[in-house]
Amino acid sequence: MLSKEAASKQVDELAAKIAQYDYEYYVLDAPTVSDNEYDGIYRQLVSLETQFPELITPDSPTQRVSGSPLGTFDAVTHRQAMLSLNNAFGDDELTAFDKRIREGLGLVGLESVEYAVEPKFDGLAITLSYENGHFVQGATRGDGYTGENVTHNLRTIRSIPTKLSVHNPPELLEIRGEVIMLKRDFERLNLAQEKVGAKLFANPRNAAAGSLRQLDPKITASRPLTFFAYGLGEAIGIPKLNSHAEAMDYLADLKLPVSNLRAIKNGVDGLRSYYEQIGAARKSLPFDIDGVVYKVNQFSQQNELGFVSRAPRWAVAHKYPAEEATTVVEDITVQVGRTGAITPVARLKAVFVGGVTVTNATLHNEDEMRRKDIRIGDTVIVRRAGDVIPEVVSVLLEQRPTNATLFSMPVACPECGSHIECPADEAIARCTGGLFCPAQRKQAITHFASRRAMDIEGLGEKLVNQLVDANLVHSVGDIYKLDVTVLVGLERMAQKSAQNVIDAVNKSKQTTLARFIYALGIRNVGEATAKDLSAHFGALQALLDAPLEALLQVNDVGPVVAESILQFFGEPHNRQVIDSMRALGVHWTEHEGKKQASGALQGKVLVLTGTLPNMSREDAKGLIEAAGGKVSGSVSKKTDYVVAGSDAGSKLEAAQLLGVAVIDESGLRGLLEEKSDATIVATSQSESIVAQKQLF
Repeated sequence: MLSKEAASKQVDELAAKIAQYDYEYYVLDAPTVSDNEYDGIYRQLVSLETQFPELITPDSPTQRVSGSPLGTFDAVTHRQAMLSLNNAFGDDELTAFDKRIREGLGLVGLESVEYAVEPKFDGLAITLSYENGHFVQGATRGDGYTGENVTHNLRTIRSIPTKLSVHNPPELLEIRGEVIMLKRDFERLNLAQEKVGAKLFANPRNAAAGSLRQLDPKITASRPLTFFAYGLGEAIGIPKLNSHAEAMDYLADLKLPVSNLRAIKNGVDGLRSYYEQIGAARKSLPFDIDGVVYKVNQFSQQNELGFVSRAPRWAVAHKYPAEEATTVVEDITVQVGRTGAITPVARLKAVFVGGVTVTNATLHNEDEMRRKDIRIGDTVIVRRAGDVIPEVVSVLLEQRPTNATLFSMPVACPECGSHIECPADEAIARCTGGLFCPAQRKQAITHFASRRAMDIEGLGEKLVNQLVDANLVHSVGDIYKLDVTVLVGLERMAQKSAQNVIDAVNKSKQTTLARFIYALGIRNVGEATAKDLSAHFGALQALLDAPLEALLQVNDVGPVVAESILQFFGEPHNRQVIDSMRALGVHWTEHEGKKQASGALQGKVLVLTGTLPNMSREDAKGLIEAAGGKVSGSVSKKTDYVVAGSDAGSKLEAAQLLGVAVIDESGLRGLLEEKSDATIVATSQSESIVAQKQLF
């Protein structure tokens, strides 16, 4: 009989063989053994593990599909945020991106930037965590900060190694990438679905996302998913990597799948050539892409450029033009949005465009509909803008039938019968029903409970619809009055599911002021603005009491946003809902907010360039903003001061050309201390000009 020691050795050898064969088949697409030979080796491993179950490890090839179906996905907080990318759609935007990069790095003349370039996969972004070489956790991107734990499902994907192929694995390695479904696998899956009368998937992206988010890993295992790595997250114990290209080569050495279409290009001309090259090959690629990604290659330069809001400054996704198709407008109706916006929608004869079947397209507003002269019965060109939002581009007038009819916008809301008005400064009509309008209630509550807002897991669109339709919830505040007995009475809501929702509701009571402001759904107030408002005022009451002048002092808040805030908090019922939620236990930590300087830098615009001797750029920016000033990324005639340190580049030259005052760190400190005079300097690598200037 085989000893345990001998069996253990054989198990390790067989597992290593299978891992190598999986790499050759699923990553290299170059198998070296037949299916029969592979199956034979796999059966040997199963047999040994059956005899010696104590030898089974979590990363064994036999454990890729394991565990019972889950009730729900656990939340995972990312160690490093998985930020989204800004988009560029045309050559002008690409040129502007490269210009911003060059200015941000202080490059002048003909000096170009080195970019790492790669296709933009059209799938589901995920992160993989390896500890000491073993795959321990995988999660979806989610909102960039918190995702869903889909570890069991990711284990079923053969192109993802359960153990890293390296002798001295890093203590921790986070790998960022995309789960996709290859075109050929998508076609086979839909054929199989069709044979059993199951629902067909609209496109590979939807198929991949739906497959990965199955609660039963056996279902995911039956779907042909693929993974490609495109970057690193947090890492401990890896070799020193100086660039994105080096990082991708490192992942390839670990036998992780990376795109063989990645490259290094110099300057904007190099980016254009890559865009054209991949665009020409797009239809013949084995997977769907919706663009290409450009990243500043050197990590030191990435760190210098930093981030803006929820995206890195040093990267951009260059999207390909939206695909178009021709179809017929069968009807025009209106939809009522979360903020009461009345949007005309074209109901179309089904048409396949941009990888999905489209039956509806936005007409944006009445003015746009009239400008394009879109009528019921027209033959129109439809496209998916950015490969996402279907819209009607134009009408084929030569094909207009004699019975084509104009659509008249309603004067009353189709959801609640309230009057529809069109503000003088907007093209969008709005329902005046507010929280009394069912459409607004549903969407306002869904937004309030969303992950980036109050993050109430389980309180999705379907449950919100049931609660509103059953008159159980009339406003967002009523969420905190729900209990298990109420939820159990709803369709497809068992005791455990109901308890999970109530637990999530109670958990959401402890939040942040920024999340709460965003959750309220104030028109024109997104996540970034909500964070700015929270940081500026520090307490909700201070925001509620803020007049127009105070709101305009907040970073990036202009007259339109300020007016939206005033209108929202000016409605008594909105304040009543807020008061009710706070009375029901919704709370957050408040602070004093940003202290306003007594006019030191109020209304002044400053630009930072070079390295300051005794403070970082972030410290300098914080001091300037706390003193009422604004920090801009580029020099213009509106700039009041350029703060120049050592190795100052093009921004200093621009200041000299425009006659903008240039100060050093001591000059900045003088401004912050409200001195009436400060030293104005114009320094470069070759000269230093010192002058005196009256500041105020």
